[in-house]
Amino acid sequence: MTSPTPTPLALCAAVLVAAFGVLGVPSVAQPEEAPSDAVSWSVSPADESGPDGRTSVEHELDPGESIDDHIVVRNLGSADVVFHLAAADGYYTPAGRFDMLPSDQESVAAGTWITLPDEVSVPAGGAVVVPFTVAVPDNAEPGDHAAGVAASVLSIQKDDAGGTGVGVESRVGIKVMTRVTGEIAPAFAVRNLSADYEMTWNPFRAGSATVSFDVANTGNTRLDAAGELSIAGQTIAFPAEGERRQEILPGESRTFTIAVPDVWPLVAVGGDLRITPSSSTLDGDPLAVDASSTSVTVWAMPWPQLGLVAGAALLVLALLWNRIRSRRRMEVLLSTARERGREEALDEARREEAVR
Repeated sequence: MTSPTPTPLALCAAVLVAAFGVLGVPSVAQPEEAPSDAVSWSVSPADESGPDGRTSVEHELDPGESIDDHIVVRNLGSADVVFHLAAADGYYTPAGRFDMLPSDQESVAAGTWITLPDEVSVPAGGAVVVPFTVAVPDNAEPGDHAAGVAASVLSIQKDDAGGTGVGVESRVGIKVMTRVTGEIAPAFAVRNLSADYEMTWNPFRAGSATVSFDVANTGNTRLDAAGELSIAGQTIAFPAEGERRQEILPGESRTFTIAVPDVWPLVAVGGDLRITPSSSTLDGDPLAVDASSTSVTVWAMPWPQLGLVAGAALLVLALLWNRIRSRRRMEVLLSTARERGREEALDEARREEAVR
């Protein structure tokens, strides 16, 4: 992968692009819209004779112990290239991609444990194996420590007007993980849990909810964060099938956001967030990590439905009121008619009496 970061150059801006071979194939750097003779290369773990099939370097060492290893730098271009070599502290980006500190930031952890040559010259279409050493300090704390080893080149690109140049440092590297022996204690914490509801003004359609939270690695081993959210009659797993695994290094935190469709506004919608991270030895044997459950409440006021009910109630009241008014009007008319009938009957009786 590649990520741009600035590097200081006199009188010019600087951009740093870092790439790491953490997938199932070696990393290859190729600048976008580059000419056909642009530099491109790959870096992968190796033994003394060449690539050995690993995608990253992992070692378990005691405090004060050191080990030798190798990378192979392959020049995929058509010209000889001198690559700059460097090691730096490693970390995971918020998107879950592994990266290493840019060259303008000083490493203070596992990146300082690695020594390797400053540069290597690789002929066009060729490959060179480069040795490096990982030396763990005597006072290193037990647990996982991440670093990266990269090969880079620096080029100058000018703007469209041919004026100010921009220095572009492109680098390709691999992850180097060192587990220092001692008490290994996987642990995590769930923080900053929040839930929001987005309603629809159509009272006959359900809205949606969004649940966000952070998983912080409070132990000393890397964790693969995973779990599920059960709410509104649904169970949603994260990461979803096919998504990138979410590895979290000790001291790091990762933000997760889960979208929940078809949530009816029932004032308070309750649910449960269950976190079930995993960890393992370098040999792949699982390490015990206690799961956790956290209650989740989504406040979802049914305003559209209440508006519909209120409208229906007003309509019923209006109909009842009109009916009552009609009934009263009819009663008045009947009373008036009866009174008029009585008066007419009296008048008729008086006329008959007068005739006699």
